[in-house]
Amino acid sequence: MKQWSNIFFALAAVLSNIMCAVVAYNYAALSYAGQAIFTSAPAYVAFFLAIPYALGIAVCILVAIILRKRSCKK
Repeated sequence: MKQWSNIFFALAAVLSNIMCAVVAYNYAALSYAGQAIFTSAPAYVAFFLAIPYALGIAVCILVAIILRKRSCKK
């Protein structure tokens, strides 16, 4: 179970990097598009994309902690 715990910790780290890349890309796209073309959404709306990633990271960390505690009991 400790190996699964490590996998979930690694998955959380990968998800955090993907979240940063997606939010930064969409923020830049909305920010620069707003200068040339009128968009209906302001640039800060890109930060709302972080919510599902943050939930996924939290779930991965929670599962990893639970698996780590179960492996220490044995």
